[in-house]
Amino acid sequence: MKHGFIKVAAAIPAVKVADCSFNREAIDRLLKRAYDDQVEIICFPELSLTAYTCGDLFHQQLLVEEAEAALDRLLTDNLLMETIGIVGMPVRLNNQLFNAAVAFQYGRVLGVVPKTFLPNYNEFYEKRWFSSALDTDATEIKLCGKIVPFGTNILFKFNETTFAIELCEDLWVTSPPSSRHSIAGAQIVFNLSASDENIGKHDYLKSLIKQQSARCIGGYVYASSGFGESTTDLVFAGNALIAENGSFLATSERFSFEEQLIISEIDIERLASDRRKNSAFMLGNYPLSKSEKYHTIHCDAHHPFEFSLTRDVTPFPFIPSGIELHERCGEIFNIQVSGLATRITHTQSKKVIIGISGGLDSTLALLVCVKTFDKLGIPRENILGITMPGFGTTGRTYRNALTMIHSLGVTLKEVDIKPACEQHFKDINHSADIHDVTYENTQARERTQILMNIANQQNGMVLGTGDLSELALGWATYNGDHMSMYGVNAGVPKTLVRYLVKYVADSHIDEAAKETLLDVLATPVSPELLPMDEKGEIAQKTEDVVGPYELHDFFLYYTVRFGFRPTKIYFLAQHAFKGKYDNKTLLNWLKTFFRRFFSQQFKRSCLPDGPKVGSINLSPRGDWRMPSDATSRMWLDEIEGLKE
Repeated sequence: MKHGFIKVAAAIPAVKVADCSFNREAIDRLLKRAYDDQVEIICFPELSLTAYTCGDLFHQQLLVEEAEAALDRLLTDNLLMETIGIVGMPVRLNNQLFNAAVAFQYGRVLGVVPKTFLPNYNEFYEKRWFSSALDTDATEIKLCGKIVPFGTNILFKFNETTFAIELCEDLWVTSPPSSRHSIAGAQIVFNLSASDENIGKHDYLKSLIKQQSARCIGGYVYASSGFGESTTDLVFAGNALIAENGSFLATSERFSFEEQLIISEIDIERLASDRRKNSAFMLGNYPLSKSEKYHTIHCDAHHPFEFSLTRDVTPFPFIPSGIELHERCGEIFNIQVSGLATRITHTQSKKVIIGISGGLDSTLALLVCVKTFDKLGIPRENILGITMPGFGTTGRTYRNALTMIHSLGVTLKEVDIKPACEQHFKDINHSADIHDVTYENTQARERTQILMNIANQQNGMVLGTGDLSELALGWATYNGDHMSMYGVNAGVPKTLVRYLVKYVADSHIDEAAKETLLDVLATPVSPELLPMDEKGEIAQKTEDVVGPYELHDFFLYYTVRFGFRPTKIYFLAQHAFKGKYDNKTLLNWLKTFFRRFFSQQFKRSCLPDGPKVGSINLSPRGDWRMPSDATSRMWLDEIEGLKE
């Protein structure tokens, strides 16, 4: 295990019904492939040593004994195998036969887990051949000449990972064993299955696995029988699925005629973080009685595996892909609209005042405001779009601001802030030729003063435009653009703002306004507080100063959402941005992020209200309660120790 990841696999081997020798060879072949790929735990389908569809042959003494002999040979052939294998087979205990999963490592059986819920409907008649785990109190079984642990209340401990096992139908019942296993400490559940195919069943199965992995805040590895099982009455497609907390990491090809091995890494640290934050998770402990006390089996870890990450690490954790992006944008936009509508209704504000710069953030806030007024039946003329050109305002953003206000039917008011700022420079004896932080913040605070005072005049409220990324970095003037009466973008990261504006442009705006919105999308992000360059274009580009927002949003996500340390965030960033940013650049901006994130907390401690739209929010009243004088020393020291 490295950086909290454990490499797991689900295998679909070639199978012949009632041919234990053939099945063992197929299992052994995939087991060795997995070991070569540095897999730490691998599971095979239900009854994989015999095949699932043996029917009344399970009553044959020869089949049961040959299955055990095949297991014994599998153990002997893998005496040095550190990879933990989990295979399915029939096992005898006294006068009963159990459909069981057998976990093994280094040529020895670690434990045997019998199936609890046996189907007895349609073409499935498992009760005809097998007993349920509920039919015995046994805690040990003799297998391959050794007495080994037996039962459903078994946890397996390997390195820093705890896992458990359930079989097929166990997942489909009202209260799956995996729920209890997770409460007892299992971070990953392996399911050995033999589920036939029929119309609609696969989608339902996938939803079950996604929901169970999310409900258990855990990993779920599923392997189901495939080509080679009897098709007398049923067809088995060979499903292998690896899920983590509601998301699939890897899936197999269904209806393949070839054996398959799917591999991915489950992030144990990520799961642990979510479990710690979810205070209701451990409340599920109450059904566990003394009779359900778990037995933990410690697996060996003599030789650390070489680690390589194969799972996808998206560089844009806030942005889903495909059709989900459109749906997510629609949902976020509606949350923003609903939040603003409630505040307007409650305060009985007659008008909303918003500063329009021609940039992304103010554009999104204006679009939210327009949609809110439309839904409340309030004329758009009651929205005051105020443009306040300053020393750095370019013709491009100025024109976009005016065009957008006119095309949306919003009331325009223009206030040139330069004279007021020049007067203020005189008042405080500051030279207008010194383009320092005082020069910049004077403009930001003058704009906020104008907005607030006009709001008083109009019996209205000032709508804030700052986004989540700016709040994380403290990229706002304290008591300037930092302040408003309601901040609709407070929960939206910068990388997502662009997609939201594009969503509205494509779905909710006429062609005249759309053209302007598309140009806003193409404009560099800037506060425009410094004079233009010699070409009359933006000279002050935010990302040149604080770094790329795509990096900072990535750092923010893993810092706040999971509490990862800089070492792991750097490791993930190397994978996510491979080929785009070198290690030196990543470390430079990672250091900037943590330095600013800690030092700028005082700005977040007095934020205006604003709607939470995703899993991360920095409101001091909700998701992020951090002292303003916390030191970043330990985080920065760790970054200094990282290698480029």
